[in-house]
Amino acid sequence: MDSRIKNNKRFQIKKPPKLLGIGIFWSICIIVAIMVLMHNNPLAPDPYTENLKKYCACALLALAAIIFGVYYDRMFIIPKELFQSRELIWKLAKNDFKKRYAGSYLGFLWALVQPVVTVVMYWIVFDKVFQTRSQMVSSGVEVPYVLFLTSGLVPWFYFSEAITNGTNALLEYSYLVKKVVFNISILPIIKLIAATFIHVFFVAVLLIVAACYGYFPTPYTLQIIYYSFCMFVLVLAMSYCTCAIVVFFRDLAQIINIGLQVLMWATPILWNIGMLNDDNVITLFKLNPLVYIVNGFRNAIYGDEWFWEHFYSSTYFWIFTVTLFCVGSLIFKRLKVHFADVL
Repeated sequence: MDSRIKNNKRFQIKKPPKLLGIGIFWSICIIVAIMVLMHNNPLAPDPYTENLKKYCACALLALAAIIFGVYYDRMFIIPKELFQSRELIWKLAKNDFKKRYAGSYLGFLWALVQPVVTVVMYWIVFDKVFQTRSQMVSSGVEVPYVLFLTSGLVPWFYFSEAITNGTNALLEYSYLVKKVVFNISILPIIKLIAATFIHVFFVAVLLIVAACYGYFPTPYTLQIIYYSFCMFVLVLAMSYCTCAIVVFFRDLAQIINIGLQVLMWATPILWNIGMLNDDNVITLFKLNPLVYIVNGFRNAIYGDEWFWEHFYSSTYFWIFTVTLFCVGSLIFKRLKVHFADVL
């Protein structure tokens, strides 16, 4: 028993001193801002658009730095709780995955049926009916449309399932929320990890489909791990916002379902963003962080570009995600004390 206590103390995460922590974060923001301002894109359509991207990135960095400085003490609460409860999170995530399909004959295979049917239906409609045999990608290479479609749908399936389940995490585990001693901040990430199990399977299916068309794994394929991590952090940040608000505003779950339908068509999953001719419209669509992830999955499967080659997109995505996580953490901690009363 004593050895367990010592091991737990050994792996506990400690919050750095306030001034030191704020100084480190602000230094990182300043360095990133300088990199953004100094970066020159030879393919930029015009200087105005280029400068606009830089100013937006710096504005987001400034916002993140201000939020971090003002709410520093609250920022470390959720990461600390997640780290200290990592073993419990893993056990509950496995139990959540098993419980979801308990009692059915096919078990977890039901989680695979609907996405597979969706891919097949889209393939029949676009490939067989509309004769969309191939798709010209940004690198000028034509790829089979079924591969183009699958590489876009795989991250989308994970996103839609994770954000839906993460939003309803507190409602589903309301009996745990009412327990005084239970750390409820781990509930959203439990749902995300459970959804990750299915995502791993679909990534394997995607690699098999790519191999069938002659696109075998390359070093670029390892980027799937990076982009999956990007999506995990993005959905986690969103889930802390939505799961806290839905407790008081139940209609949010229905709004999210409708929003997912709109977002699917606003993300280049079924269509290629290269089809757009207006650079301003393309920039507007790229404000959607899912565009970065979907394009990243496609680059990992049949492209030849590393994620750091897309400097502005990577910078924007992480600034947006970190800022959203900070806001989500604040909302969650602010409303946490009222969860048990409402549920």
